[in-house]
Amino acid sequence: MTIAETLLPEFDLEMGTTRRVLERVPTDKGEWKPHPKSSSLGHLAQLVAGMPGWITNTVRETHLDLAGYPGYSYEKTEDLLKKFDRHVAEARKAIASSKDSDYTVPWSLKHGDRVIFTQPRGPVVRTHINHLVHHRGQLTVYLRLVDVPVPSIYGPTADEKMPGF
Repeated sequence: MTIAETLLPEFDLEMGTTRRVLERVPTDKGEWKPHPKSSSLGHLAQLVAGMPGWITNTVRETHLDLAGYPGYSYEKTEDLLKKFDRHVAEARKAIASSKDSDYTVPWSLKHGDRVIFTQPRGPVVRTHINHLVHHRGQLTVYLRLVDVPVPSIYGPTADEKMPGF
């Protein structure tokens, strides 16, 4: 199996689950925070919606410069879903068309001229998937705290049984 063939099933599973969580984000609660030091619900949802784009960047480019990223805004859930779907399709295509040798190419996270870290693309792609799953988990806690039913993820939740059970 190629690296892409090993990544795609996990990618598909995690992106499908993430979309089910994003669908439930209430647009009217975008500014809500569980704590003053926390990100707002809308900003967290915006982050999760954009993270698959990091995978596309990692597979196709050799760095990502955070200095060029716009700040957070508040977007409607339907717009976040469109962004997420576009990023997922692009990331899936990038992974599917990649060669194993692509994953050994060094990739750097930068902020302007400062290099934050450099690693081979393979571990970075895996880290991006894990990072997205982490923030998706935060998002489920936020949903629970604003009384929105949490979808089944790896198993049933208090609100939803697993599909097929």
